[in-house]
Amino acid sequence: MKDLVQHISADAVRISGPDDLNELVEQAGDASVVLLGEASHGTSEFYTMRAELTKRLIERKGFRIVAVEGDWPACYEVNRYIKGYGQAAESAEQALRAFTRWPTWMWANREIAELTRWLHSFNESRAGMDKAGFYGLDVYSLWESLDEILGYLKRTGSPDLEQARRAFDCFEPYRRDEQTYGVSASFFREDSCEQEVVDLLNRMRAERHQQEEQGDEQALSAEINALVAVNAEQYYKAMVKGGPESWNIRDQHMTETLDILLRQYGGGAKAIVWEHNTHIGDARATDMAAEGMVNVGQLAREAYGMDDVFAIGFGTYEGTVIAGKQWGSPMERVTVPAALKGSWEEAMHNAGAFDKWLMLRGRDDVYGTVIPHRAIGVVYDPRYERYGNYVPSVMSERYDAFIHVERSKALEPLAGIPVEAY
Repeated sequence: MKDLVQHISADAVRISGPDDLNELVEQAGDASVVLLGEASHGTSEFYTMRAELTKRLIERKGFRIVAVEGDWPACYEVNRYIKGYGQAAESAEQALRAFTRWPTWMWANREIAELTRWLHSFNESRAGMDKAGFYGLDVYSLWESLDEILGYLKRTGSPDLEQARRAFDCFEPYRRDEQTYGVSASFFREDSCEQEVVDLLNRMRAERHQQEEQGDEQALSAEINALVAVNAEQYYKAMVKGGPESWNIRDQHMTETLDILLRQYGGGAKAIVWEHNTHIGDARATDMAAEGMVNVGQLAREAYGMDDVFAIGFGTYEGTVIAGKQWGSPMERVTVPAALKGSWEEAMHNAGAFDKWLMLRGRDDVYGTVIPHRAIGVVYDPRYERYGNYVPSVMSERYDAFIHVERSKALEPLAGIPVEAY
């Protein structure tokens, strides 16, 4: 550990302000896909530093896609606002109120509101595919995506409306309860709605490919919502059975959605992805691989090449975070204890008790051994942290660079969203 700390001390760049990230932007900016992680879904600095990186990558390096670990329908409301589409929200905060699924704080927060306003301002003087977009990569929004498809087909008078209604009717008996559908469809094959949503996706894809205009995002949104319906149906069935399949379905869906977005924006398109470290850090550098799991970081490197993907992990030594005691429970402000002895976070702390970033790419000789690395989910209880919140990781293989926040604070949910503390 002593040698590791000495190497970090020699290699790390101190972060005193946003401009200290400029060299990292230069290192990452030639890639087509930049993956920005986080060690929790409720830490303010992870959001604000990713926002500063995102702004610079957009302004200086030509990135135009911001794709996040969020539901497509809610994220598309933000996209509508920042691009000035008709009948869009009137403010960033209003657009972010579209995030009604728990955990709402992940995107309905002040940090994202600030970035949303910046994106809106950036786009005001731009047109077409030169505008930056904001999109959701996740798979959870089965019912919301079906609602969006029905609305789109009604507005456009599409002949595919009847197929969409058949898919919707198939799911209707489950009263928007994903777990009930998953149990029923997993054990009673005749209850499955798989064919209905596959047929719907094929129709949506055919309809979009008939569109001449590259920038027609209405048709794009309908196709992605249909893809969500297909993969969510598979995800909820797999979730009931347990094992790695549901995780893999989710990350494969996110990677497929990212690929569709890159193709939508055309040759030379560049995307920034915001997701948890467990999604953007290469699974092959962790114990996930032994469990048969893949993730976005691995799949993106395999699809686009190691040199065309740049992954930046994030972590903190101690602080506070927004999380819940259990799935669906009220959000709370939780104290994050000092990192465990022998962990990556402790080594970063011992190399200097300040914020810093560190290049890892090509440094297997120094950062190529297995070390515990903290990961906090939306459900978090620090009393049990040592038993399940540290992932064995080869840092130089998992990420290309790493940002360390010495003492972090919980992010700020939008006004009107209550936060408790423990």
